[in-house]
Amino acid sequence: MLPAQTIRERTADVRRSLEVRRTEAPIDRILELDERRRALLTEVESMRADRNRAGRAIGAARDAAKRARLIEEQRAVAGRLDALEGLLREVDAELDALLLQVPNLPHPDVPVGGEADSVVVLEGDGAGERRLDPPQPTSAYPAPATDEARLPHWELGERLGIIDFERGVKISGSQFYVLRGDGARLQRALIAWMLDLHREQGYVEVYPPAVIKEEMLVGTGQLPKFAHTMFHLEGTDLWLNPTAEVPVTNLYRDEILDVGDLPILHTAYTPCFRNEQFSAGAAVRGIKRGYQFDKVEMVRFENDESSWAALEQLLDDALEVARRLGLRYRVLRLATADLTFASAMTYDIEVWAPGAREWLEVSSVSNFEAFQARRANLRYRDPDGRIHALHTLNGSGLALPRTVATLLETHQLEDGSVELPEALRLYLGGQASISPQTRGPRRWGP
Repeated sequence: MLPAQTIRERTADVRRSLEVRRTEAPIDRILELDERRRALLTEVESMRADRNRAGRAIGAARDAAKRARLIEEQRAVAGRLDALEGLLREVDAELDALLLQVPNLPHPDVPVGGEADSVVVLEGDGAGERRLDPPQPTSAYPAPATDEARLPHWELGERLGIIDFERGVKISGSQFYVLRGDGARLQRALIAWMLDLHREQGYVEVYPPAVIKEEMLVGTGQLPKFAHTMFHLEGTDLWLNPTAEVPVTNLYRDEILDVGDLPILHTAYTPCFRNEQFSAGAAVRGIKRGYQFDKVEMVRFENDESSWAALEQLLDDALEVARRLGLRYRVLRLATADLTFASAMTYDIEVWAPGAREWLEVSSVSNFEAFQARRANLRYRDPDGRIHALHTLNGSGLALPRTVATLLETHQLEDGSVELPEALRLYLGGQASISPQTRGPRRWGP
């Protein structure tokens, strides 16, 4: 969260941040409470000091009458002090609750605007990569030429017999599907390969719970504002995990790490659950969006001097997945109104789906600076013994459904099969392609 001091001292910057993010927060009330809290705290601390001095005077008094008078005076003061301390607790509680509603300040290099104002900073495929200098607005960025004969993954997957939408809907309702045979094996292979790749890049694998406490979601910034986007277990303070960012970021909650332990790099696979709002149309065709999906995540804990260099490294680590899978990709620096609540800067990695003929986001790579750390009490001690808030970063490496969809569409062959990237073949027992599945009920056939 933003400290009250930051909002007090940089009020114009905070108001400008809300304006360019196209959101609102109770800044006036926060400033009013902050002023009241500081006045109350001054009075309370003064009375506590007076009480301590009076206590020493009572202890030193030799005359019984004087001692009794001092004690009686302190009883009256104690009642007033108790009342002020109670009022201070109330102000603190309201102020803390309101501070949770204020988003992070965007980095100065974040473009101002909405979705159309995000800029493409880099593009590439398996054969090469180039930076766009200056960055190009997404609204003016041309779509790649595509082969009209390429099928979208929802048609290709059914022809291959590896995606069954009908049975997924029968089991769980709309926006669910079932992977079968080589489709299920491909998903599992991708997860294992991504985790191993990130381990080679220096990330330590963890496997966190898929059910998390409410305070963990407050720590990373999903709550209280975005409760409607997640699944809550009724009658408990537990929620289904929306992304591995949440449990992994909270691993070191309420701890003080040594600066020598930094950076700490983790990768994790988790199922993810989002209470998405779907509308009919091409935007939700296939496996692009759903209530449940798998994801491999990377999370970094950095000191406050290294996090911006770490953001570029994290981006490159995520891009390596797209490179080795032979996918065409581009990197967007998101504009202010598209940033997440907690982010100071975010890069989106999008891959080109040539069958669906659209760019699909497969990763968001973000630096939250100290915003999450202040909410989750993540700290480190420098060599001089001073305590600082950690800087946290995360990025998907990658989200599975859209990666599977794009891989199928990118590597489909004229005979209806799909060639598998070299990087995955070891994880598939040497299998080099996916052909139409022939075993199982007839409906699963080509």
